[in-house]
Amino acid sequence: MTGPTGGAEPASNTFHKLAAHIRGLTGKAIAEYGMVADGDRVMVCLSGGKDSYTLLDMMLSLKRSAPVRFDVVAVNLDQKQPGFPADVLPRYLTGLGVPYHVIEQDTYSVVKRVVPEGKTFCGLCSRLRRGALYRYAAENGITKIALGHHRDDLIETLFLNLFFSGRLKAMPPKLLSEDRRHIVIRPLSFVPERLIARYAAARAFPIIPCDLCGSQQHLKRVAVKHMLADWEARFPGRIESIFSSLRNVAPSQLADPRAFDFAGLEALRAAAGEPRAGEGVEWPLPWELDASVEPAAE
Repeated sequence: MTGPTGGAEPASNTFHKLAAHIRGLTGKAIAEYGMVADGDRVMVCLSGGKDSYTLLDMMLSLKRSAPVRFDVVAVNLDQKQPGFPADVLPRYLTGLGVPYHVIEQDTYSVVKRVVPEGKTFCGLCSRLRRGALYRYAAENGITKIALGHHRDDLIETLFLNLFFSGRLKAMPPKLLSEDRRHIVIRPLSFVPERLIARYAAARAFPIIPCDLCGSQQHLKRVAVKHMLADWEARFPGRIESIFSSLRNVAPSQLADPRAFDFAGLEALRAAAGEPRAGEGVEWPLPWELDASVEPAAE
């Protein structure tokens, strides 16, 4: 029996249901955000982690039945971390018959030289990695750059920005790069991490550890992940509710004048016509403005 990419697949009805569920969520995200168009050349960025392996499986599966025609190429960035098993991904991808390319760039030495001892490497490493992938995309006719971020990544990023950067900002499912030359897509945006973990375990992917640059377990993202896990354990469904809020934004109920024209409200009122005094206006009692506020005892 073969899997979504043509490789070995667990012979289990439970697995088939899991794969179909993830595929459905991936297809839904692609459709809702217009991630893939006819004739696209999609670059799947493959790190060797469970998320990117799952993304590649889903994109190859959807490629066979999608209403549009698109090509998929897998690209890995070998950053020259000590101990990186350079043979794993080429062997895996060759076995699947998937077109691939390995970019070799020693970003590890740059990060080690620039980042002070005790500081996390992820910020600079991410920028260097992004630059290398963007260059490859520009030079090879890539029209979409697909990353393996899942639903939990989007939510964690929301809280990282909220707590540590003072910004109400997450990861968008689809992004135009700052230089406007590249479209980045995240087809797994609707997929919970727990489903990906189950899928990856069933598929027995040859996982490459993500801590080759050194163990950095005290990252802020880890703290946020633990916080969200605790919330979900105590209040089941909270993570789904938070994700739903990312898709139901009311700029007029926030406080960013760049996102909503608060200064123009007077003009809107004038255009609608003001009601005459005492006519058609029902003022709520103070505590009715917020259902969480109890009326004061008389």
